[in-house]
Amino acid sequence: GLGQPLHRHELGVLVQLFDGLAPGGGSSTYTYILGDTASKECIIIDPVLEQVDRDLKAIDALGLTLTLAVNTHCHADHITGTGAMKRRLAGLSSLISKASGAKADRHLKPGEAVRWAGGRRTLAALATPGHTPGCMSFFDDSIGCVFTGDALLIGSCGRTDFQQGNPEVLYDSVHAKLFSLPETTLVLPAHDYKGRAYSTIAAEKSSNPRLSKSKAEFLEIMRNLELPYPKKIDTALPANLVCGLSFEA
Repeated sequence: GLGQPLHRHELGVLVQLFDGLAPGGGSSTYTYILGDTASKECIIIDPVLEQVDRDLKAIDALGLTLTLAVNTHCHADHITGTGAMKRRLAGLSSLISKASGAKADRHLKPGEAVRWAGGRRTLAALATPGHTPGCMSFFDDSIGCVFTGDALLIGSCGRTDFQQGNPEVLYDSVHAKLFSLPETTLVLPAHDYKGRAYSTIAAEKSSNPRLSKSKAEFLEIMRNLELPYPKKIDTALPANLVCGLSFEA
């Protein structure tokens, strides 16, 4: 399907889409379409190459125009759909953190405001490194949600054993930048593997099995995960460093 609205609000619509198995890429990635009613503009967060057709159909069905494509970090488990979308949509701009080292039309610095919809709407770019040095989360105060990428997952967090990951940095950045947000803030992660769509800052602060622990306990957990080597990293990482532009949907 084309995805169902996760949240309707007076400013527009928020749609969450999932990258499942074939014909998808199987990365369990959540892609988000954030639309504005007044301007009919939308932005997309963390698109997946295999789902470009689906995402553009969903945007068209909503009667919206895609203006910005944002990546929360340089992904290792899928190739971004941003490059393929840029080939098909004139005027579409790509955004990613400067610290990611990846190509984009605009490189974001910590604390920068991403303005869209004629300046009516804003995402605050929060530096949340640790999974990778370039991870960013994006906070929309107007609708009370934060797109956390792989920094903060539902009852979990991104791994820190590759791409210059650092568990101590991750713990500090989540506690300083995310757990300081209003507790009612919706947490919208880049992945979930158990069918869950969202959480809240309050829930993650109090019960996240990793990040609600002390830093010493967290470091012990992260150092003993013994996770397998990411299946797609050798293909995905080089592609995402160039915005996926050397790959076709």
